[in-house]
Amino acid sequence: MKHHRKELSFTTPTRRAFINITAEVERAVAESGVKEGFVLVNAMHITASVFINDDERGLHHDFEQWLEKLAPEKPHSQYRHNGGEDNGDAHLKRQVMGREVVVAITGGRLDFGPWEQIFYGEFDGMRRKRVLVKIIGE
Repeated sequence: MKHHRKELSFTTPTRRAFINITAEVERAVAESGVKEGFVLVNAMHITASVFINDDERGLHHDFEQWLEKLAPEKPHSQYRHNGGEDNGDAHLKRQVMGREVVVAITGGRLDFGPWEQIFYGEFDGMRRKRVLVKIIGE
């Protein structure tokens, strides 16, 4: 069985962002030489997310609006977590959007349905964060 590990890193210029990382994951799969297997992609920070959905600007705007209604950033005082921090909302947003995805690899390619893409979701940005890409298979 083959295995391959790669880290991606991001420093977003804004507090929140959605970044399509599908091409980076596809490159990692190609580097691995795995033709049949799985790729795990996970955010290595508790205020960031990895998820699969459509790469459509309106949908990303809807995510932002929906998440802000579920867990508004301000006032920071509404969160007990924020004893000395201002990112309680980011932890909740990450919980809703998820930590990781697993995608099948078939014939050396990501085995996606129509419109599926992999995204990194940042909820407390403006500092360096990492995403793990772990590939296993034959």
